[in-house]
Amino acid sequence: MALLRVTPALWEGRTRLYVSLANGRHVAWYDSGGGGGDEARPPHPARSDHPARAEDSDHPDPADHPCDPPDVGEVGEVSEIGALRGAEPVDTREGGRPLALDAPGGCAGHISLVFERYRQAVLTVLAPHLTGAWTIGPPPVPTSVDLVRLALHPDDDLAPNRPGETIHAELDLPTGTARRWARDPRRPARARLRAHQMLGAELERLDAAGWRVLHAVPLPGADRIDHLLIGPGGVFAVHTVPAHRLRLRIADPEIRAGRGAPVPLLRLTRRRAERACSALATAVRPVLAVVGAARLEVLRAPGDVRVLRERDVASFADLGAVHKPADIAALHALARDRRTWLRS
Repeated sequence: MALLRVTPALWEGRTRLYVSLANGRHVAWYDSGGGGGDEARPPHPARSDHPARAEDSDHPDPADHPCDPPDVGEVGEVSEIGALRGAEPVDTREGGRPLALDAPGGCAGHISLVFERYRQAVLTVLAPHLTGAWTIGPPPVPTSVDLVRLALHPDDDLAPNRPGETIHAELDLPTGTARRWARDPRRPARARLRAHQMLGAELERLDAAGWRVLHAVPLPGADRIDHLLIGPGGVFAVHTVPAHRLRLRIADPEIRAGRGAPVPLLRLTRRRAERACSALATAVRPVLAVVGAARLEVLRAPGDVRVLRERDVASFADLGAVHKPADIAALHALARDRRTWLRS
């Protein structure tokens, strides 16, 4: 008898439940379709308290047992108490090959079954976690983009970068001893980090509309792109402007926050977009995102730079289609490779 355990994880912005043996080898996974943050937490513990038992054959290790691809998948529903019902076969293959799904490694509501002999045990252990309609079948055929991503070294992968990644490094540096009543020297960095995190959270909500985002993309010369947004409406290099409770005035090419001196941030925003255009070999539009401003005044509007506030990020979902899903996946795979930006 083999014990199957369910372990949740975040994969490409959605919740994925891995079903594995006691030795950690995965036999299936289920993409529930939930997003990140609090909504991504499964309603059950990290590991099932009642793991299912699967009958072993003469081959105790699934690596020694060939996978028998099923002829058809299955579809069903789960009631509120988690009981399986209404299962009817549905063909998930086309021309003898599994259908390529819309997301790398799977799609929402699909159970990717690696070893056919664990089918019933997998359904049993996943029953409390299944919601709505679901399908079960072999894993989708990896695309060329998936193969490139799998070959990418973790040190060169920019996808795990957090919003304001470089600011985290600044806050980790020692500041020395200071008097209790002295102003915290890390306070400005913390304010910038909050602005990056707030804007990054708004950008990541566009994932449901088919958009992908990378944070803190490094450029040669110690420069960076705060956020790179890739989606159906195009590619955008987003520059974050923290302006908590300040009046921000924009007069191309300068920006003035509060009583501070004017700063030519629009030139920097354009230059970063041009470098991204050179690295990705596609059109990249510059975006200036103002976060937390009490008042925004545009005295001389820049014609080629999109100016918005953090609450206006959702408007990207309304842009007309420029890139197909395959183009978005290819651009995202290219952009997440650190080596791509060495030639920018």
